[in-house]
Amino acid sequence: MILVLVILLAIALVVGVYFVMIYNALVQVKHNVSKAWANIEVLLKQRHDELPKLIETCKQYMKFEQDTLQRVIEARSRVHAAAQSQDIAALGPAEGALRMGLGNLFALAEAYPDLKANASFQQLQSRISALEDSIADRREFYNESVNINNVRIEQVPDVIVARLLGFGPFKLLEFTAEETRDVDVKQLFT
Repeated sequence: MILVLVILLAIALVVGVYFVMIYNALVQVKHNVSKAWANIEVLLKQRHDELPKLIETCKQYMKFEQDTLQRVIEARSRVHAAAQSQDIAALGPAEGALRMGLGNLFALAEAYPDLKANASFQQLQSRISALEDSIADRREFYNESVNINNVRIEQVPDVIVARLLGFGPFKLLEFTAEETRDVDVKQLFT
């Protein structure tokens, strides 16, 4: 009788420890997703702060390109709103529009030699380009973290703990083919 009780207690202890290990692993994965999102937010904020400087520099030279500048301003606002509300579904299209607007802006700058030679413009352009690269890297890290989380909460035995304790999936930060296509620079000059 005592041996059976000891065996049952040992099994309960092993199951309890295993449950705690799974729980801790799921918590770590969930927080990795949050950390990855926070890293994206930092870069989006930096880019959000840099874009008005770039636009002001461009406005001094690009008198006839107000439509392009306006599209960048509007896309910047949509990205900021989506990031603030953590609306992953809205962030993809907003990022695509901003990326396209910046591509158009940088392409149009080629037609303005004074702007292209402006040290402030060059510095801002390279800073924003570096931020774009960093955002792409962080987006990849975020999606990898989301994927790890989503796989873990669907695998046995993690699925049992995840469902019992309310761990849920996160959305990937995805872009449509239209949002990721290259800017047609030739079309901009026709």
